[in-house]
Amino acid sequence: MNAVLYEPCVGKVRWKLRAVMAERKITNKALAEAMGRNPVSIAKLKSVDELPGIGGDTLAKLCEAIATLSSRPCMPPDLIEYIPDEDKI
Repeated sequence: MNAVLYEPCVGKVRWKLRAVMAERKITNKALAEAMGRNPVSIAKLKSVDELPGIGGDTLAKLCEAIATLSSRPCMPPDLIEYIPDEDKI
């Protein structure tokens, strides 16, 4: 049996919490209060550009809190962006 070697087409997943919060004028403190979290934990989540290792429950709570604070729906695709690797396209 021969192994097939190939280079997978892998892109990047960008975390857009900082941009979404800025666009909707939501502060760390307001989001933390809405989620029952510490503002420092929100600041840490906001400071990264790559998708953090958070679970589905946390992602759902983020979306719910952002939607409540901004009076506009928020879905996971609003917070996550896939950027394909252009060299592999």
